Amino acid sequence: MAAVAYFKVVNAYDAVVAIENYNRAVNQIAQTTMRNVIGQFLLDDVLSSTSRINERIKEIIDKHSEPWGVQVTAVEIKDINLPETMRRSMARQAEAEREKRAKIISAEGEFLSAQKLGDAADIITAHPIALQLRNLQVLLEIASEKNSTIVFPASFMSTVRDLRDFMESEVKGK
Repeated sequence: MAAVAYFKVVNAYDAVVAIENYNRAVNQIAQTTMRNVIGQFLLDDVLSSTSRINERIKEIIDKHSEPWGVQVTAVEIKDINLPETMRRSMARQAEAEREKRAKIISAEGEFLSAQKLGDAADIITAHPIALQLRNLQVLLEIASEKNSTIVFPASFMSTVRDLRDFMESEVKGK
């Protein structure tokens, strides 16, 4: 990790008497504070909340350096270098998150599909002839390929008669 801490001496006497080397002391407290503060956040938070993290680090360093006559004016995180093991771990975490989202989307699709199939089953239950019409549509789709042999069971022929009778009764009813 790399960061810059800007500070100024506001009390020269304290900067010389209260601490042996204020430059080195501010540097050391800045390093440990940065490590501690950034270690409390997930990488996504570090990348998206740098201004908030910078301010938090500044407050902590300033609190420590105030008795030395030093005031911290700004802190800026410049760069975050992660060890290779942590990069791999984060890549696995990101992959797992993508897989999780994909599974959720797939499950939502399955749920909607099941709902629609349930609605269709309710309609077919209320209108039995609808199932027969659907069967005829499927046969029409199969026949359009012209490379299939269709075998009709005997019960299907009685269904076709029932369908014809239903259609004739509908025509006569109008």
